[in-house]
Amino acid sequence: MRILFLGDVVGRAGREAVFEELPRLRERYSPDFVILNGENAAGGFGITEAIFQQFLDVGVDVVTSGNHVWDQRDALVFIERTDRLLRPVNFPPGAPGRGVGLFSAANGAQILVINAIGRIFMSDSDCPFQAVDRELAACPLKTAADAVFIDFHAEATSEKQALAHHVDGRASCVAGTHTHVPTSDDQILVGGTAYISDVGMCGDYDSVLGMEKAEPISRFLTKIPGGRFEPSKNDGTICGLAVEVDDGTGLASAVSPVRRGGRLRAIEPEIWSDPAVSSVSV
Repeated sequence: MRILFLGDVVGRAGREAVFEELPRLRERYSPDFVILNGENAAGGFGITEAIFQQFLDVGVDVVTSGNHVWDQRDALVFIERTDRLLRPVNFPPGAPGRGVGLFSAANGAQILVINAIGRIFMSDSDCPFQAVDRELAACPLKTAADAVFIDFHAEATSEKQALAHHVDGRASCVAGTHTHVPTSDDQILVGGTAYISDVGMCGDYDSVLGMEKAEPISRFLTKIPGGRFEPSKNDGTICGLAVEVDDGTGLASAVSPVRRGGRLRAIEPEIWSDPAVSSVSV
């Protein structure tokens, strides 16, 4: 089974890159299931219902989020009307929407998607480790789900690594989001769980984390806000992760980063074209 995950979409540049590149990826590689983190899609802050629907229209199956999920106020309302937009599962009780869902893939498999948020250098939330444990106990891999994918939206790589090792063998993949910079530690852990500390953003990399450079630089120099952050509007790059899941075990058999468009070096999901070439596999 093939799962494609795309990292944080930032502003118009990120959206347009997804709209252009995802249909090509779907046509060429036929992933069974596509997940995308859309929490920065609307002007760099939050997501609107119209943008959410555009993602579904180009082939996204589930949209995850993070600390900016409520920045567009209508998300508080429309998240109750759909099961395909997730907010962090460890938000306090009573938060709108939900943080986990069991979804059907194109090949008929059942995929459990969990969206969790970290606590180190982030706003207070409930414990992500305990929240994820509860969901895995309620819907175990290969007992109730054919695959389990976790988007861990966190700042600290130590927290991301710790969660991945904590669930190793119980999830198909743990993919880190939030820091907007792709890391090069894509791997399969000893228990069979695919992992990367951060898949990177879908956005303009001639920027500071997807934002126009002048205001962040000015704040570092002066410690004085001079205006609001605005998404950079040059050509966008999509960054993501391709995961091959073994149909028998539900664990990862191969993993590869995916990058297309914009400034970064292009990386095709080679595990889906020639598994012997430049991929991490077991």
